[in-house]
Amino acid sequence: MAEPGDTARRMLRGRRANAAGREAEAAAAAALAREGWVVLARRARTPAGELDLVAEREGLLAFVEVKARPSLGEAAFALGARQRARLAAAAECWLAANPGHGAAGMRFDVVLVAADGTVRRIADAFRQGE
Repeated sequence: MAEPGDTARRMLRGRRANAAGREAEAAAAAALAREGWVVLARRARTPAGELDLVAEREGLLAFVEVKARPSLGEAAFALGARQRARLAAAAECWLAANPGHGAAGMRFDVVLVAADGTVRRIADAFRQGE
């Protein structure tokens, strides 16, 4: 049986996690913009799931998953096979709804954000079907 304060604590943790996720996505979007990427979408919802960021530079389309963890090492191991498959399916949905992007190709990037604000992008982090 749940204790009376459990629901409130769970809700507070959820709000904090959401805020931390939004801050990490903003840091990732800013880092991409500094590198010349145009962010086309943030938190893009599709029938197959959500894409954190969709960005394009010189016709190359990147579907970007943002992972915020206490350290870059922990963030690097936070993307499992099921999530990669969901991201690939969401990317297909986004492409179907937004034709005309990715003339130079597409890829999946992961942006790692550590608690100290360090941001590192892993370009072409995985391929569809891996």
